[in-house]
Amino acid sequence: MMLAPPLTPVAGLDAALADQGFAVIDAQGLRGLLGARPEDLADWPAYWDRLPADHYLRDGGHYRYRRHSCFIVEGSHVTQVAHRPHWQPVSYNALHGGIERHFEPIEPTLVADPFWSRWLVALAARATALRGPRAWYVEAHPFRIDTTDGIGRPTPEGAHRDGVDLVTVTLINRVGIKGGETRVFAAEGREGQRFTLSEPFSTMLLDDTRVIHESTPIQPLDPGVRGHRDTLVLTFRAGSFQGPDNS
Repeated sequence: MMLAPPLTPVAGLDAALADQGFAVIDAQGLRGLLGARPEDLADWPAYWDRLPADHYLRDGGHYRYRRHSCFIVEGSHVTQVAHRPHWQPVSYNALHGGIERHFEPIEPTLVADPFWSRWLVALAARATALRGPRAWYVEAHPFRIDTTDGIGRPTPEGAHRDGVDLVTVTLINRVGIKGGETRVFAAEGREGQRFTLSEPFSTMLLDDTRVIHESTPIQPLDPGVRGHRDTLVLTFRAGSFQGPDNS
């Protein structure tokens, strides 16, 4: 049985992040932050149908598809920067850290959608509430994890932090799968929670300095019928993007 996430009203979002290091809002809450109607985001899931395969998986799997683009958010101003590789230090990603991973950029029509910039600005404001006003260096990762191999691993690196200030995970869709439970633990201590994001556009926010997180593997509901889990992961970091010379 899937455990429902502990939902936070949007009015209490910043306080919950400050108090416990994470919060989850439902789709209505996210749309409230964006000033969006359900139909405004209705075309978004189709972009996940066109994600290229991730060829960097070191566990030998073929279950992950993704794109990657980078932005700088300053107040209400969003700038897409020149396309760059994704890089993490080994200290934060023991499986895939220490290498430059080159992914295809997010499709220009999605980036041009007015709600894309609203999305980045609204969530960057949550990082500002945590850390104070500054420029936020944002990496955007649309992911699809499927059951091509019989099992798909949303976090093959295991429970981890990302080396940023704020991480947000939005469920775009889950189709024909079981599993994919989210687990959030205090980085220092034993406190933790587990739950499953099941409502499209429900969103989890994590203070990456205070909590670690992972998602359990997914399997198909019906053997032989491929299922998938689609998410949009955004990371917000002060000062710079992560890189070999700037980790």
